[in-house]
Amino acid sequence: MANTPQAKKRIRRNDRRAEINGARVSRIRTFVKRVESALESGDKSAAETALKAMQPELARGVAKGVLHKNTASRKFSRLTKRVLALG
Repeated sequence: MANTPQAKKRIRRNDRRAEINGARVSRIRTFVKRVESALESGDKSAAETALKAMQPELARGVAKGVLHKNTASRKFSRLTKRVLALG
């Protein structure tokens, strides 16, 4: 258990940040799932729209520090390739 006031404060802060970061990651996953579901249904226009909405969410996740830059880049690249392959 934390003894110093600063350590107790860090525990409180970490709990708050974990909740906020969890919500951010969940939001990003939702946007990714929208693209994937549009791909599964074969609707290219819906997939492109969802992809355009997903890209800033991934970038925001990187900026806020909940996603690694390369992870976001990889997800965007792979989904873009799949949308283009829908042809």
